[in-house]
Amino acid sequence: MCGAGRVLVNGQEAKPAKEIGPGDTLRLSYATRNMDIEVITVPVSSKYFKNLPEELYRVISDKRMPQEDF
Repeated sequence: MCGAGRVLVNGQEAKPAKEIGPGDTLRLSYATRNMDIEVITVPVSSKYFKNLPEELYRVISDKRMPQEDF
């Protein structure tokens, strides 16, 4: 998604290797919806990926596009 310009971090287009941290906001632009997400925490290593999604991020908004827009 980053390579296609569909991810914004704090309002700026993100490259695939962009580092994110707590407090950052992400906009994910799908074909049929836009999601705004706030990062709560980033696991230190892969062994911490057992966290539940609600511990890692919070969805600020999830707007679906009307059928005729795509």
